[in-house]
Amino acid sequence: WEDYKDVMHLVNKRDKKFIRDFYNLKSDRASIKIDEVEPLSEIFKRFSTAAMSMGSISQEAHETLATAMNTIGGKSNSGEGGEDPARYGTEKNSSIKQVASGRFGVTPEYLRSATELQIKVAQGAKPGEGGQLPGSKVSPLIAELRFTKPGVTLISPPPHHDIYSIEDLAQLIFDLKQINPNARVAVKLVSTAGVGTIAAGVAKAYADKIIISGADGGTGAAPIGSIRFAGNPWELGLIEAHNALKANNLRGQVTIETDGGLKTGLDVVKAAILGAEEYAFGTGALVLVGCIMLRVCHLNTCGVGVATQDEHLRKRFTGNVQKVVNYFTLIATEVREILAELGYKSLEEIVGKNELLEVIDDEFAKKFNFEELLYKLEGDNTCQVPFNEPYDQNEYEQEILKELMPTIKDPSTPIVLNKEISNLNRSFATRISGEIAALYGNAGLPDGTITLNVKGITGQSLGAFMSKGININVGGAGNDYIGKGMNGGQIVITSDKAGSDFALGGNTCLYGATGGTLYVHGQVGERFAVRNSGATTVVEGTGDHPCEYMTGGVAVILGKTGVNFGAGMTGGKAFVYDVEGNFYEKVNPELVEALRIDTDEWDTEMFELKALLKDYVAKTGSKRATHILENFRTEIRKFWMVAPRGVKPTIAADKKGE
Repeated sequence: WEDYKDVMHLVNKRDKKFIRDFYNLKSDRASIKIDEVEPLSEIFKRFSTAAMSMGSISQEAHETLATAMNTIGGKSNSGEGGEDPARYGTEKNSSIKQVASGRFGVTPEYLRSATELQIKVAQGAKPGEGGQLPGSKVSPLIAELRFTKPGVTLISPPPHHDIYSIEDLAQLIFDLKQINPNARVAVKLVSTAGVGTIAAGVAKAYADKIIISGADGGTGAAPIGSIRFAGNPWELGLIEAHNALKANNLRGQVTIETDGGLKTGLDVVKAAILGAEEYAFGTGALVLVGCIMLRVCHLNTCGVGVATQDEHLRKRFTGNVQKVVNYFTLIATEVREILAELGYKSLEEIVGKNELLEVIDDEFAKKFNFEELLYKLEGDNTCQVPFNEPYDQNEYEQEILKELMPTIKDPSTPIVLNKEISNLNRSFATRISGEIAALYGNAGLPDGTITLNVKGITGQSLGAFMSKGININVGGAGNDYIGKGMNGGQIVITSDKAGSDFALGGNTCLYGATGGTLYVHGQVGERFAVRNSGATTVVEGTGDHPCEYMTGGVAVILGKTGVNFGAGMTGGKAFVYDVEGNFYEKVNPELVEALRIDTDEWDTEMFELKALLKDYVAKTGSKRATHILENFRTEIRKFWMVAPRGVKPTIAADKKGE
C-alpha cells in the first residue's frame, strides 16, 4: 500500500495532463464508514485486462494475466490471436474472446469458451489501422493458433470484411449470439467525434456492451505516428456515447466500458461518474508483469520476455500472478476509500452522476469550456437488463435443434432432416454448431452425422462457424457470408438454374474459415474466401478481391473472377479456369504468382484438382466441371494456379553431377 501510495501521488497529483485532471470530486452527502461500501469482490467484476494477443505478448505474459483476472473474478481478454484450446476450462482461460478483422484462431470452440465475445472495430491507440504481427514473432505455436504459416507476417485489415454497414454489424452480433447464447457480445469503438451516433446504432444492433477506447494507453507496437497523433481521450467519447444513448432511450439496454490509460482508483471513479460501468487496463497490467517500456514490441527483442516469442528472452520473464492481483486489489481499495468519502455505497450509484465533478479553479482551465462537458439528460444511467435480446429469437433453428439434440449427444446413428428455408432464417446451423462445440470442442461429430437438406433461399451467414459433422445441402440459393468462420462439415448449394451464368451466393463467403468444404454450383459475390485459412471450395465465378489475405485452404474457380486477385495472400492455393485468357491481368502480384500446371512437375497439384472436381461433380452435377474432366488433357492448359511466391520447385544446388 505504501508503494501504491507513491503511484497514486505520481498519477493523481500530476498537473493538468488529461481532461479528467481538470475536474475535482465534490459530494452532496456526508462521508460514510468504509465497511458500508461494497466489497472488493464486487468492484473486481467490473475490471478486465485490455486486448493483447497471444503473439504480440509472450505465452507467459498472456497466461499470467488470464490467471490473475480469473483469481480475483475479473476478466482477461484473449486479444485477436486465438488461444490454445488446452487453456479452455482452466484458470488460464480468457473470459473475453476477441473477434477482430483478421479472424485469427476464431473457431467454434474458441467462441464457446468465453463469457463475453468482443468485436474489435478499432483500437484506441491507432484508430483506422489494422493490426500487424511481424514474421519474426510468428513462431510455430502462434502460427498453429492462427491457422497460418510460421515466419510469415500477419496483417489484420483495417475493416472487417463482413461489416460495411450497421446492419452488417447487427448480423455479426446475431451470429455470435447463436454460436454462444450464454455470452455477452461487446463492440469496441474508439473515442471520436460522432461516436454517440455509432453507439446508438450498436445498441440498436442488439450488442450487450459498448467499449469506448481512448488513445492514451496503446501498444508499443503501434507505429510512432499513430502513438503521437492518432486517437482521442476516452473522456470525450465516453461523455458523448453515454449521453447519446440516454437521448435515444437506449442506455438501459447496454453496458459501457472504457479504457485508455487508466492507472488508479481515482481514474476509475472519474470514468464511472462520466458514464462507464466497466474498466479495462492494458499498459498498467503489462507493466505489472514486467514491461519496462522499451518500445521494441515489433522487433521481437523485448529484453524482459513480455512482448517476444524468442525462447531465450522469454526465460527472462519475471512477472507473476500475485503482482497483478495486488495491483487490482490496491486500485479497488482506493475506489472504496473514495466512495466512502463521497458517501456512496457502490460504483453503480455514481455511474453517470456528473454533478459529483467540478472544474478546478485554475487560470489555464478557464481557457476551455470544461463546464459544457457536464451536461445532464434524463434517463437510466446504467444497464437495466442482463442481455440486450435480439428481436429475432431464431425459433426456426431452435425447433430443429430439439430434433437433433439426441443425435448430438449420441452420434452413433446419423440423422437426415428435410426442411423448407427462407431468407428470414439467418445464421442457419450456427446454433447447432454451438451445441456441438460445447460438448466436443473443435473435434465436432464424425463426418456426415447430421445431414440437413433445405429447399429455398437461405438467410445471411449460412453455416457460420460451422462444426465438423454437419452437411447442408441447399436446393435454391444462399446469401452473404456463407460459411463465414466455418471449421468443418460441408455446404453444397445447387439449383434448377445453376452454372456460371447464375449467382447462387453473396459477398464475403468463407471469411475466416478454418476448415470444411463449400461447393456452390454458380457464381458468388465479392471478397470470396477472404482470410480463408483451411476451407476447400469450388465455385463457378466470383466478384472482385477474391482470396484476399488467404493463409490456407484450396479455392477452385471455374469461371470469371474480378480484379485484385490474391492481395495479401500468404498461404493456401487457388486454381482458376481461364477460358477467355484475361485472368493474368487481374492478379495482384505483390505476394503471389500465377503459374501454369500442365507440366510433369505439377502432377501432384493436377491430381489434387482432378479429385476435387470429381467430388464436386458428384455433389452438384456441374456441366462445366464434367466437360473439364472429360477433356482434362486439353482443359488443364486453361488453368492457372495462384500461390504465394516461392512455391515453384527449384533444382537443388547441392545435387552434384556424376
